[in-house]
This record gives sequence, structure tokens and C-alpha cells, in this order.
Amino acid sequence: MFGRSFGVSGVWCPPSPHVSKSAEHPSSSGVLVITPAFNEEAHVGRLVTEIRQVLPAAEIVVVNDGSTDATASAARAAGAVVLSHPFNMGYGVALQTGYKYARTRGADYILQLDADGQHEPASCRDMLAVLQAGTADVVIGSRHMAAASYTPPLVRRVAMRFFAVLASLVLRQRITDPTSGLQGFRRDVLRFLVSDYFPVDYPDADVIIMLHRCGYRIAEIPAVMRAGTGKSMHSGFAPVYYVFKMLLSMFVSLLRRVQ
Repeated sequence: MFGRSFGVSGVWCPPSPHVSKSAEHPSSSGVLVITPAFNEEAHVGRLVTEIRQVLPAAEIVVVNDGSTDATASAARAAGAVVLSHPFNMGYGVALQTGYKYARTRGADYILQLDADGQHEPASCRDMLAVLQAGTADVVIGSRHMAAASYTPPLVRRVAMRFFAVLASLVLRQRITDPTSGLQGFRRDVLRFLVSDYFPVDYPDADVIIMLHRCGYRIAEIPAVMRAGTGKSMHSGFAPVYYVFKMLLSMFVSLLRRVQ
């Protein structure tokens, strides 16, 4: 299953990139945390510090997506590796930059969270435990499974619920928060995440469906969400276009054959 590739026949599960733990600059702990950031100078340093307290041995990577403030220097001062885009390229591109870096580092476990302050870094430890146990390849931090989570505005709640129902029907398992930006992956999942078929415009519920159809095991854990203190890169889309695009992308994902 994992060795199959995209092609004109509709087979779209990417092959292994053959990257080994003996990469030129391997990640020492095997754990890499990705945080895409755009103009988060006021918050990113504190976030990096919080992640370091939870996972002291992890490599923390901030993808500075063309910020016009001091996001890069604040992240670097806090001890993060900073990868900078020359201009703002969007949330999905920033994530994929982090994924490609993780592949070159030979990371075994990749965690991601937004830089706006809404994700509780302690959840990274919980996601990592599930991945290390080998019971799932993809872990989603769900705000709907934690009683004390921040409640988003009504319009967003309706959209999140709608896509959760669709994802649950496709995966044939309960998925409560497929739009969460708090996620973790085992190393094999990078095969898809670094491929040209990763939807870099708005990666969301469609990615979860694609990964499921490639045979990856999906799990959710409760994750407390805080009210974001900055501008979330994950939620800054125009609502109408986002819903249309996501429905189209999910439909196309279901049409592709997996052999």
C-alpha cells in the first residue's frame, strides 16, 4: 500500500522517498515540531518556550511565512530553527516547508501546531505518546473531545461540524475535528505530505481523507484549545470559498482509485 504512487491511472499513494535515519543531519531525538507563523512576533517566542518545556529534546522549527515583523528573530532567540519564506505563501506551503525539512532531518515523529496561541503545547506530549505506541500513524488533537476547550464562533462551529460528519462517513470512524491544526504524524506519512499532491492552499479535512485512503491509521485525542492571541494562519480563509474548495477537494479524493 505505502509503496504505490500517483499516476494517470488514478493511483495516488506516493512511494517511499527512501530517506533513512542516517540523513546528513539527523534530528537527535527523532521528534520534530513544526510551527508555521506569519507576523507572530508577540507570541512565537513564548510558544517555543512552552514547547521546549513539554518536549525538551525535540527540534522546534518555526516556518516564518514572509512575516513583516520580527517573528523570525523572536523565534530564533527562543531557540527554534527558523525557515523563512521571502514573502507570504500561505498556511499549506508553510506546513509543507516544515514537512520537507523534517524529511531531510530523518525525524521519526512530526508534530505541528499553530503559532497564534490557540493550541496547548502539552497536547504535543499526548500526541507523541500515541504515535510512539504504534497504534496510529496520524493523530488529531480534537477541541471537541475536551470539556474545557475554547469555543469558536458559531459560523466556524457549523462548518467544523459539517466536515466532521463527512469525514466520519468516509473514514467509517468517528472524527470530531478534521480541521484541527494540531496534528502529529509518524515518519511514513511524510511520503504524502511532501508530495505534489498535498493541497497547499487549504490542507484540511481533505488531507485526512487522502491519508485514510492510502491506508494510514487515524486517531484523535482530547486537546484543550485556547482563544488565539494572534491571527490564526489556519482560519484566515474566506468562508464561502473555503467550503466550496473543501467539498470539491474531498469529492476528488473519493474519485481517485487506490490499487
